[in-house]
Amino acid sequence: MADNNIQPWPRNKNIRPSVDSNDTIQRSPRSSGGFTTDKDIGSRRPPRHHQSVDSVDSTSSLYSIDSRRSKPPPPGTYHVQLPKEQIYRVPPPENAHRYEYLSRQKHNRSACRRCCCYSLATLLVLLLLAGLVVGVFLLVCRPHKPRFSVSGVSVAVVNLASQSPISPVFKIKVRCKNVNGKLGLVYEKGSAVEIFHEGIKLGDGEFAAFEQPAENVTVTVTKLRGSRIQLKSLSRKELKDSEKTGKVRFDLRVKAPIRFRVGVVTTWTMGVTVDCKITVNKLTSSATVITEDCVTQDISLL
Repeated sequence: MADNNIQPWPRNKNIRPSVDSNDTIQRSPRSSGGFTTDKDIGSRRPPRHHQSVDSVDSTSSLYSIDSRRSKPPPPGTYHVQLPKEQIYRVPPPENAHRYEYLSRQKHNRSACRRCCCYSLATLLVLLLLAGLVVGVFLLVCRPHKPRFSVSGVSVAVVNLASQSPISPVFKIKVRCKNVNGKLGLVYEKGSAVEIFHEGIKLGDGEFAAFEQPAENVTVTVTKLRGSRIQLKSLSRKELKDSEKTGKVRFDLRVKAPIRFRVGVVTTWTMGVTVDCKITVNKLTSSATVITEDCVTQDISLL
């Protein structure tokens, strides 16, 4: 059905539609009388320019940033996150002094730690070398401890009749024997000799310092003194009874620093300890040794 609103083209031949020379009109095969369809007209319309989504988003983001800048933030506490590469390792001025102090202290600790490590390493090396030398010395030289004996005892200033303190004086004659065939002995100063009776110390002194060749016997005299020793009644009575029976017992202890010598080479200082049990007949200067037994302890590596 034809549309009633469409009016026919005028039949006047003198009137012709004006056509722009730049426009080209394509006739549709179905068109009559030079009419064009809406599709043909739409194809000749100029293209419209649409804004892209990115441009719209960027414009809106700019507007949002401007709006945020224009409004001051509300008061409160804020956490600001910064990238790791933008954090500078430089202390603020108020903490610069403390930073320098801690840095200097850390450096001092490192130097002290290195010094301690070097010292410990050096000490360990020295101990290993010392152990090696001791082992070689013991294997090659095989040192033997000296032997001791007591050949004479003299006692003076012992008055047991009164209750006053006593100050006895002992002279001990000691026989020292070096049984080593290749090693000499050097007795150094700083020795100690003590004499006891039933656990009560009666005097002390110092052992003589001397040098002793290999396979040698040396006799020394050591003087021991006691100062104002107050004896108990029981101890005083035991001494009187022992002197009456002719058997007064004493304990003698000798501690002496010694060195072994091989030619011109001398070892480090060692210690020797001797315990002697002595029995004399009386407490006078002409006392006689009845029995004696001396035991030399193992040599200590001082």
